[in-house]
Amino acid sequence: MSKLKLLRLLVLAVILLFGISTTDVSTNAFTEQVIQQGATGDDVIELQSRLQYIGFYNGKIDGVFGWGTYWAVRNFQNEFGLEVDGLVGQKTKDMLTRASEYDEGWVKEQIRQGREFTHYGGQKRPWSEAQQSQGQNQGQGQGQGQGQAQEGTPEEPTATNVPKGYSQNDIQLLSQAVYSEARGEPYVGQVAIAAVILNRVDDSTFPDSISGVIFEPLAFTAVADGQFYMEPNSQAKEAVIDALNGWDPSGGATYYFNPDTATSDWIWSRPQIKRIGKHVFCK
Repeated sequence: MSKLKLLRLLVLAVILLFGISTTDVSTNAFTEQVIQQGATGDDVIELQSRLQYIGFYNGKIDGVFGWGTYWAVRNFQNEFGLEVDGLVGQKTKDMLTRASEYDEGWVKEQIRQGREFTHYGGQKRPWSEAQQSQGQNQGQGQGQGQGQAQEGTPEEPTATNVPKGYSQNDIQLLSQAVYSEARGEPYVGQVAIAAVILNRVDDSTFPDSISGVIFEPLAFTAVADGQFYMEPNSQAKEAVIDALNGWDPSGGATYYFNPDTATSDWIWSRPQIKRIGKHVFCK
Protein backbone atom coordinates (compact mmCIF):
# COMPACT_ATOMS: atom_id res chain seq x y z
CA MET A 1 0.00 0.00 0.00
CA SER A 2 1.41 3.45 -0.91
CA LYS A 3 2.11 5.96 1.84
CA LEU A 4 -0.50 8.29 0.40
CA LYS A 5 -3.16 5.59 0.61
CA LEU A 6 -2.07 4.74 4.14
CA LEU A 7 -2.26 8.41 5.07
CA ARG A 8 -5.73 8.64 3.64
CA LEU A 9 -6.88 5.62 5.62
CA LEU A 10 -5.35 6.97 8.84
CA VAL A 11 -7.03 10.34 8.37
CA LEU A 12 -10.40 8.73 7.70
CA ALA A 13 -9.94 6.42 10.69
CA VAL A 14 -9.35 9.40 12.99
CA ILE A 15 -12.44 11.09 11.60
CA LEU A 16 -14.56 8.01 12.27
CA LEU A 17 -13.00 7.31 15.66
CA PHE A 18 -13.68 10.77 17.02
CA GLY A 19 -16.93 11.31 15.18
CA ILE A 20 -15.69 14.35 13.32
CA SER A 21 -17.64 15.43 10.25
CA THR A 22 -15.87 17.05 7.33
CA THR A 23 -18.72 19.55 7.13
CA ASP A 24 -18.51 21.00 10.65
CA VAL A 25 -14.77 21.48 11.19
CA SER A 26 -13.53 25.01 10.57
CA THR A 27 -10.03 25.62 9.23
CA ASN A 28 -7.72 28.01 11.06
CA ALA A 29 -6.08 29.83 8.17
CA PHE A 30 -8.14 29.38 5.00
CA THR A 31 -10.82 31.99 4.42
CA GLU A 32 -14.38 30.90 3.66
CA GLN A 33 -14.17 31.52 -0.08
CA VAL A 34 -14.04 28.65 -2.54
CA ILE A 35 -10.55 28.63 -4.06
CA GLN A 36 -10.50 27.93 -7.78
CA GLN A 37 -8.32 28.29 -10.85
CA GLY A 38 -7.33 31.90 -11.46
CA ALA A 39 -7.38 32.82 -7.76
CA THR A 40 -4.40 34.55 -6.15
CA GLY A 41 -3.31 35.48 -2.65
CA ASP A 42 -2.81 33.98 0.79
CA ASP A 43 -5.40 31.21 0.39
CA VAL A 44 -3.55 29.92 -2.66
CA ILE A 45 -0.19 30.12 -0.87
CA GLU A 46 -1.60 27.96 1.92
CA LEU A 47 -3.19 25.58 -0.58
CA GLN A 48 0.04 25.11 -2.53
CA SER A 49 2.02 24.67 0.69
CA ARG A 50 -0.28 22.00 2.09
CA LEU A 51 -0.40 20.15 -1.25
CA GLN A 52 3.38 20.30 -1.44
CA TYR A 53 3.76 19.10 2.15
CA ILE A 54 2.07 15.78 1.31
CA GLY A 55 3.61 15.38 -2.14
CA PHE A 56 0.87 16.38 -4.57
CA TYR A 57 2.39 19.66 -5.78
CA ASN A 58 5.97 20.31 -6.79
CA GLY A 59 5.67 23.71 -8.43
CA LYS A 60 6.63 27.13 -7.12
CA ILE A 61 4.65 28.39 -4.14
CA ASP A 62 3.65 31.76 -5.56
CA GLY A 63 0.01 32.26 -4.60
CA VAL A 64 -1.22 31.87 -8.19
CA PHE A 65 -3.77 29.10 -8.82
CA GLY A 66 -2.61 27.86 -12.22
CA TRP A 67 -2.91 24.54 -14.02
CA GLY A 68 -0.26 22.83 -11.89
CA THR A 69 -2.17 23.69 -8.72
CA TYR A 70 -5.47 22.72 -10.33
CA TRP A 71 -4.37 19.21 -11.21
CA ALA A 72 -2.65 18.75 -7.86
CA VAL A 73 -6.00 19.56 -6.21
CA ARG A 74 -7.83 17.07 -8.41
CA ASN A 75 -5.35 14.32 -7.61
CA PHE A 76 -5.60 15.08 -3.89
CA GLN A 77 -9.39 14.93 -4.10
CA ASN A 78 -9.27 11.64 -5.98
CA GLU A 79 -6.82 10.08 -3.51
CA PHE A 80 -8.83 11.16 -0.46
CA GLY A 81 -12.26 10.16 -1.74
CA LEU A 82 -13.57 13.70 -2.28
CA GLU A 83 -15.55 15.01 -5.24
CA VAL A 84 -12.99 15.51 -8.02
CA ASP A 85 -13.80 18.97 -9.36
CA GLY A 86 -10.64 21.05 -8.84
CA LEU A 87 -12.58 23.43 -6.56
CA VAL A 88 -11.26 23.91 -3.03
CA GLY A 89 -14.37 24.16 -0.90
CA GLN A 90 -14.85 23.44 2.79
CA LYS A 91 -14.58 19.64 2.60
CA THR A 92 -11.34 19.80 0.63
CA LYS A 93 -9.94 22.45 3.00
CA ASP A 94 -10.84 20.36 6.04
CA MET A 95 -9.20 17.24 4.63
CA LEU A 96 -6.09 19.20 3.64
CA THR A 97 -5.89 20.64 7.15
CA ARG A 98 -6.04 17.17 8.70
CA ALA A 99 -3.53 15.66 6.28
CA SER A 100 -0.86 18.38 6.37
CA GLU A 101 0.80 21.12 8.38
CA TYR A 102 1.21 24.78 7.48
CA ASP A 103 3.67 27.27 8.95
CA GLU A 104 2.52 30.53 7.40
CA GLY A 105 5.40 32.59 8.80
CA TRP A 106 8.08 30.20 7.51
CA VAL A 107 6.53 29.91 4.05
CA LYS A 108 6.08 33.65 3.59
CA GLU A 109 9.64 34.31 4.75
CA GLN A 110 10.95 31.94 2.07
CA ILE A 111 8.82 33.70 -0.54
CA ARG A 112 10.00 37.12 0.69
CA GLN A 113 13.62 36.02 0.28
CA GLY A 114 12.91 34.75 -3.23
CA ARG A 115 13.57 31.12 -2.39
CA GLU A 116 11.96 28.29 -4.32
CA PHE A 117 11.34 25.08 -2.40
CA THR A 118 9.71 21.80 -3.38
CA HIS A 119 9.93 19.91 -0.10
CA TYR A 120 7.99 22.33 2.09
CA GLY A 121 8.69 21.82 5.78
CA GLY A 122 11.49 19.37 5.01
CA GLN A 123 8.97 16.67 4.12
CA LYS A 124 9.90 13.92 1.72
CA ARG A 125 7.65 12.74 -1.08
CA PRO A 126 5.30 9.81 -0.37
CA TRP A 127 8.07 7.50 -1.54
CA SER A 128 11.24 7.80 0.49
CA GLU A 129 14.53 7.92 -1.38
CA ALA A 130 15.21 4.31 -0.39
CA GLN A 131 11.82 3.19 -1.69
CA GLN A 132 12.35 5.09 -4.92
CA SER A 133 15.72 3.41 -5.41
CA GLN A 134 14.26 -0.01 -4.69
CA GLY A 135 11.35 0.55 -7.07
CA GLN A 136 13.64 1.84 -9.79
CA ASN A 137 15.98 -1.13 -9.45
CA GLN A 138 13.01 -3.48 -9.77
CA GLY A 139 11.75 -1.51 -12.74
CA GLN A 140 15.19 -1.58 -14.34
CA GLY A 141 15.47 -5.37 -14.08
CA GLN A 142 11.90 -6.25 -15.05
CA GLY A 143 11.40 -3.41 -17.49
CA GLN A 144 14.54 -3.99 -19.54
CA GLY A 145 14.00 -7.73 -19.57
CA GLN A 146 10.47 -7.49 -20.91
CA GLY A 147 11.39 -4.64 -23.24
CA GLN A 148 14.25 -6.58 -24.79
CA ALA A 149 11.98 -9.52 -25.49
CA GLN A 150 9.75 -7.21 -27.53
CA GLU A 151 12.04 -4.66 -29.14
CA GLY A 152 15.68 -5.43 -28.39
CA THR A 153 18.12 -3.45 -26.24
CA PRO A 154 16.96 0.00 -25.08
CA GLU A 155 18.53 2.86 -26.97
CA GLU A 156 19.98 4.25 -23.72
CA PRO A 157 20.84 2.46 -20.49
CA THR A 158 18.37 2.85 -17.67
CA ALA A 159 19.73 4.92 -14.78
CA THR A 160 19.25 4.06 -11.14
CA ASN A 161 17.80 7.37 -9.90
CA VAL A 162 14.73 9.31 -10.92
CA PRO A 163 15.99 12.46 -12.68
CA LYS A 164 15.73 15.69 -10.77
CA GLY A 165 12.75 17.82 -11.62
CA TYR A 166 10.20 14.98 -11.39
CA SER A 167 8.03 14.45 -8.35
CA GLN A 168 6.02 11.53 -7.06
CA ASN A 169 2.95 13.36 -8.36
CA ASP A 170 4.50 13.33 -11.86
CA ILE A 171 5.15 9.60 -11.54
CA GLN A 172 1.59 8.98 -10.41
CA LEU A 173 0.10 11.00 -13.29
CA LEU A 174 2.30 9.24 -15.85
CA SER A 175 1.46 5.84 -14.37
CA GLN A 176 -2.26 6.58 -14.57
CA ALA A 177 -1.86 7.68 -18.19
CA VAL A 178 0.13 4.58 -19.14
CA TYR A 179 -2.25 2.20 -17.40
CA SER A 180 -5.42 3.77 -18.78
CA GLU A 181 -4.08 4.12 -22.32
CA ALA A 182 -1.98 0.95 -22.67
CA ARG A 183 -2.91 -1.72 -20.12
CA GLY A 184 -2.65 -5.11 -21.78
CA GLU A 185 -0.04 -3.83 -24.23
CA PRO A 186 3.52 -5.24 -24.28
CA TYR A 187 5.78 -3.65 -21.72
CA VAL A 188 7.84 -1.85 -24.35
CA GLY A 189 4.63 -0.29 -25.66
CA GLN A 190 3.81 1.02 -22.19
CA VAL A 191 7.26 2.60 -21.90
CA ALA A 192 6.69 4.15 -25.33
CA ILE A 193 3.42 5.78 -24.18
CA ALA A 194 5.21 7.37 -21.22
CA ALA A 195 8.00 8.49 -23.54
CA VAL A 196 5.53 10.21 -25.88
CA ILE A 197 4.24 12.29 -22.97
CA LEU A 198 7.79 13.23 -21.96
CA ASN A 199 8.60 14.09 -25.59
CA ARG A 200 5.64 16.45 -25.62
CA VAL A 201 6.87 18.17 -22.46
CA ASP A 202 10.16 18.83 -24.26
CA ASP A 203 8.40 20.04 -27.44
CA SER A 204 7.61 23.78 -27.50
CA THR A 205 4.30 23.17 -29.28
CA PHE A 206 2.90 21.34 -26.22
CA PRO A 207 2.47 22.33 -22.54
CA ASP A 208 5.74 22.30 -20.60
CA SER A 209 4.66 20.08 -17.71
CA ILE A 210 3.49 16.49 -17.35
CA SER A 211 0.13 17.52 -15.92
CA GLY A 212 -0.30 20.12 -18.67
CA VAL A 213 0.35 17.56 -21.42
CA ILE A 214 -1.88 14.87 -19.93
CA PHE A 215 -4.81 17.18 -19.27
CA GLU A 216 -4.59 19.23 -22.44
CA PRO A 217 -8.14 19.23 -23.83
CA LEU A 218 -8.86 16.28 -26.16
CA ALA A 219 -5.27 15.04 -25.94
CA PHE A 220 -5.98 11.60 -24.44
CA THR A 221 -9.10 9.47 -24.74
CA ALA A 222 -8.66 7.95 -21.28
CA VAL A 223 -8.82 11.38 -19.65
CA ALA A 224 -11.94 12.32 -21.60
CA ASP A 225 -13.83 9.11 -20.72
CA GLY A 226 -12.67 8.90 -17.09
CA GLN A 227 -10.52 5.76 -17.36
CA PHE A 228 -7.51 7.90 -16.38
CA TYR A 229 -8.61 7.80 -12.74
CA MET A 230 -8.19 4.03 -12.39
CA GLU A 231 -5.41 2.89 -10.06
CA PRO A 232 -2.33 1.95 -12.12
CA ASN A 233 -0.60 -1.39 -11.57
CA SER A 234 3.07 -1.93 -10.75
CA GLN A 235 4.02 -2.62 -14.37
CA ALA A 236 2.73 0.80 -15.46
CA LYS A 237 4.85 2.43 -12.76
CA GLU A 238 7.91 0.45 -13.82
CA ALA A 239 7.35 1.58 -17.41
CA VAL A 240 7.24 5.18 -16.25
CA ILE A 241 10.52 4.85 -14.36
CA ASP A 242 12.23 3.42 -17.43
CA ALA A 243 10.91 6.28 -19.58
CA LEU A 244 11.96 8.91 -17.03
CA ASN A 245 15.45 7.42 -17.09
CA GLY A 246 15.87 7.81 -20.83
CA TRP A 247 14.43 4.78 -22.60
CA ASP A 248 12.31 5.88 -25.57
CA PRO A 249 11.07 2.91 -27.61
CA SER A 250 8.82 5.28 -29.59
CA GLY A 251 11.80 6.71 -31.45
CA GLY A 252 11.05 10.29 -30.45
CA ALA A 253 7.32 10.20 -31.24
CA THR A 254 4.95 12.91 -30.06
CA TYR A 255 1.77 11.14 -31.21
CA TYR A 256 0.37 7.62 -31.25
CA PHE A 257 -2.91 6.06 -32.34
CA ASN A 258 -4.69 2.76 -32.74
CA PRO A 259 -5.09 2.14 -36.50
CA ASP A 260 -8.01 -0.20 -35.86
CA THR A 261 -10.12 2.50 -34.24
CA ALA A 262 -8.70 5.85 -35.45
CA THR A 263 -11.19 7.94 -37.42
CA SER A 264 -9.18 11.14 -37.82
CA ASP A 265 -7.70 11.73 -41.28
CA TRP A 266 -5.22 14.14 -39.68
CA ILE A 267 -3.57 11.53 -37.45
CA TRP A 268 -3.10 9.24 -40.46
CA SER A 269 -1.20 12.07 -42.17
CA ARG A 270 1.48 12.23 -39.48
CA PRO A 271 4.89 10.70 -40.38
CA GLN A 272 4.88 7.21 -38.88
CA ILE A 273 7.91 5.87 -36.99
CA LYS A 274 6.95 2.35 -35.90
CA ARG A 275 4.20 0.15 -34.56
CA ILE A 276 4.37 -1.42 -31.09
CA GLY A 277 1.48 -3.66 -30.11
CA LYS A 278 -1.76 -2.02 -31.21
CA HIS A 279 -0.34 1.52 -31.39
CA VAL A 280 1.35 3.33 -34.25
CA PHE A 281 3.83 5.97 -33.09
CA CYS A 282 4.41 9.05 -35.21
CA LYS A 283 5.75 12.60 -35.34
